[in-house]
Amino acid sequence: MPHAGPAQLTRRGLLAATGAVGAGALIAACGSSGSSGAGAGDVASGGPWSFTDDRKKEVTAKSRPQRIVAFTGAAAALHDFGLHDQLVGVFGETKSADGKPDPQAGGLDLAKVQIIGNAWGEFSIEKYAALRPDLLVTHMYDPDAYWYVPDESRDKILALAPVATVTTGRVPLTEPIRRYAELAASLGADLAAKPVVDAKARFEAAAETLRQAAKASGGLRVLACSGAADLFYASNPGVSTDLMYFRDLGVNIIVPDRLDQGGYFESLSWENAGKYQADLLLLDQRSTALQPKDLAAKPGWAELPAVKAGQITPWDAVPRFSWAGAAPLLENLAKAVQGARRLG
Repeated sequence: MPHAGPAQLTRRGLLAATGAVGAGALIAACGSSGSSGAGAGDVASGGPWSFTDDRKKEVTAKSRPQRIVAFTGAAAALHDFGLHDQLVGVFGETKSADGKPDPQAGGLDLAKVQIIGNAWGEFSIEKYAALRPDLLVTHMYDPDAYWYVPDESRDKILALAPVATVTTGRVPLTEPIRRYAELAASLGADLAAKPVVDAKARFEAAAETLRQAAKASGGLRVLACSGAADLFYASNPGVSTDLMYFRDLGVNIIVPDRLDQGGYFESLSWENAGKYQADLLLLDQRSTALQPKDLAAKPGWAELPAVKAGQITPWDAVPRFSWAGAAPLLENLAKAVQGARRLG
């Protein structure tokens, strides 16, 4: 799964389906399939709220949560599905050093949320408690691993409010999108609203464009990767949600053959960065990863065929799990595949 920073690579790993469920079906599922134990009418009338999260745990509250604190990417996904005022706090990379919103923040209005942590390991319990949270929401890349909730203070944090998690590893991209949509609907979002419906249509169109681009590419070899000071990481499409989905659409993503513990990537010395001869590089563009200008001095980087050919495209290694968040990823990859050529 994606790493938060070079020091955490061995701890949490590097992140690296067939189509999203329709809006009406998702709303119905939230009311009747067991994803939420409270129907929309019950919640609207002030009745109890429940949602079965991806720990297979029924998360309950006396009424629909009105004060939600979430990992920034999770909050942004819920926002894309129509939640706004209920999102009161976030944690995880939210603002860059120059004060600009981090890409993970999506369409969040950062003036309206309290940032209780802006980096891996940052989570102010005091600020969190002061927000009087009704619900904590975060990704779950591995079983019972709460993304960006520090292990050393996890028990104290989890004791302050109910927690809902969504699995974001080892399932295709469409699955966490579906689950965040279900969670948002249970919390009051209208999945039939025009912005949501339009985003879903854009996502589906982008998926088909990528499918056709991959089919016409002649087996273009694609490597999803991330650069750190000492190591070059080749990501595994067998566990990363977005890479799994890209592969489902026909993109020929290289599978590393000597995976590190956890199975998310293979770590290579810079001298061995050319082990996998890719035609196109998907390069982790997060602030925690080195970018092309930083990589120029690394042995082996300049010798990679894709680097020589200028066939490098940014990769959001922690995607925003919504139709609005994922559609641009598919569009950008389709454009990169269409513009690249086989290198031998």
